[in-house]
Amino acid sequence: MAHPAVLRDLVQRYETLRTHHAEQGTDASRRQLEDVTYTLCVSTGTRRPEDALAVARQQLATAPRMADATRRTKGAAPAAGTEVQLTA
Repeated sequence: MAHPAVLRDLVQRYETLRTHHAEQGTDASRRQLEDVTYTLCVSTGTRRPEDALAVARQQLATAPRMADATRRTKGAAPAAGTEVQLTA
């Protein structure tokens, strides 16, 4: 799963470029939209922009909860049987 900041950026860029291409309709705007669409699809494991947006939005909706869970467990002792590597 892509980092939430990356997904937020991709969704924002996709929406901006989609609007820009609808207004301008140039080859450059089409290429930029295709590039960000491809990256968004790869980042979400989907093939269609509509699916990619839905998956990205779902992941972003759950991201704060995941961050909260990480903060709660940070500093907690490792689970029994977990290998721990110490570095100097």
